[in-house]
Amino acid sequence: MTNIFESVSNALKTVTDDEEKGPLHVGEVMNLWTYLTMLEEANRFAEVGLNTTTDDDLIEALKHSWDDCHKQVVEIQKVLREEGVSLPPTAEPKPKTSSEAIPSGVKLTDDEIANGVVIKLVSAISFCGVGLSQAIRADIGSMWYNFLNVRVKFSAYYMPIMRKRGWIKVPPYYVPNGLMK
Repeated sequence: MTNIFESVSNALKTVTDDEEKGPLHVGEVMNLWTYLTMLEEANRFAEVGLNTTTDDDLIEALKHSWDDCHKQVVEIQKVLREEGVSLPPTAEPKPKTSSEAIPSGVKLTDDEIANGVVIKLVSAISFCGVGLSQAIRADIGSMWYNFLNVRVKFSAYYMPIMRKRGWIKVPPYYVPNGLMK
């Protein structure tokens, strides 16, 4: 059976290779600019988490997330600079700190860090879908598709860690009236 993701990727690549690139439209610029801001914010949060947690699995996941986001930051910055678009102002990277140096009233718990990552991950996945659906230029569409793929792969890696540690927040189950238990 054909893999839908491979089909989309292959279709975008063939169009990208032969297409003359026009200027980015305002929606493409806004989506890239906003997503870049989200990625930078996610990395600042990951840095705070790395300074706070002592959980080995969470540390590895935060490093993985930071690396994925940083690669996307570099790619988007390159495109925006080539198109003459100024980059959004972002917070400076956080300095390395020892977990023990953070007062307990200020320190995030592992559960708070883990769920903060999930919120940023869900937002990124949703935003990649929006960017992909609004892209006119095939190279931008392909970039969004690749970003989405990276975020979904990270989710598949990260969710078992969340389950293992009991960090997943599950909403109450919905049982309609009259449904047998």
